[in-house]
Amino acid sequence: MNEVKQALAQAADAARFAPSIHNTQPWRWVVRADRLELYAVTGRQLHAQDPDARMLLVSCGAALHHAQVALDAEGWGYTVERPGSLDGPLAVITPGDRRPAEPEATRHLQMLQVRRTDRRTVRDEAVPGPVLDALVKAASPGGAELHLLDRDQVLDLAVAVEHAQSAEDADERARAELATWVGGDRPDGTGIPASALPAEVPLTTVAERDFQAEGSVTAGDGHDRAATYGVLYGRGDAPSDWLRSGESLSRLWLAATEHAVSLLPFSGPVEVPFTRAALTRLLGGTGVPYLAVRLGLQDPDRTAPPHTPRLPATQVITLAD
Repeated sequence: MNEVKQALAQAADAARFAPSIHNTQPWRWVVRADRLELYAVTGRQLHAQDPDARMLLVSCGAALHHAQVALDAEGWGYTVERPGSLDGPLAVITPGDRRPAEPEATRHLQMLQVRRTDRRTVRDEAVPGPVLDALVKAASPGGAELHLLDRDQVLDLAVAVEHAQSAEDADERARAELATWVGGDRPDGTGIPASALPAEVPLTTVAERDFQAEGSVTAGDGHDRAATYGVLYGRGDAPSDWLRSGESLSRLWLAATEHAVSLLPFSGPVEVPFTRAALTRLLGGTGVPYLAVRLGLQDPDRTAPPHTPRLPATQVITLAD
């Protein structure tokens, strides 16, 4: 394997650590001698909760950014094309020249290993303003913006989250689909195991998703009064826009991890049409909402939940001739 192809294979391997809706990991990489191709795996799409594949595209966008982080850490230049096709490549990375890696790129690669989804309650201490400014700035290059919500808007978000939960609870197909991906030990390498779920849903202003599965994580006795909520949004609604929003989510999440800030995504209100419209109104009609997020500080003395499982490289990476 030549140097370029080896670098692309390593980038695809690093992308296995990317976050995805219910840890479905709905992506496949094809490593060629001169390029890296990203494809959607619709067999791991949530067809009841995500019939239009929006969250699938967000997930694949996060994986796409993870691959770029790995190339940056090795000093590779590259270009990215984003056809956004579910029937063909979602994206194609073509490597260019190699140069000395920046220290910042190496730190970002380290954050891939540290980042996790932490559903515990956050501390009653707000994220400092300068850190929030840095996180807003971090999200932008990926193709989406982070709008931070004021207190009244947080209450509107709480209502949207509650209505989305009620709508999905009433959908028998969505409940059955959820049960397929959540709970237990997850030996096949996908889904959310009990070890990553709170033993009971925390009583917070903005309710966390009720996965209707038994968890083993002690959520803590905190609340979300000191948390900051935001909405990732952009101008476009095309598949490539949703893909880019996933890149922004990855940028934001890695930056949050570097600042010791916990990020919890809320996809529920985006999955349901009438609550997605509510988020659009919350943004003043200025953009398309891609995802809501909670930002907060965790107690450093409490043990974080383990990482969710990952599919083996052989199931998500193909080395082409």
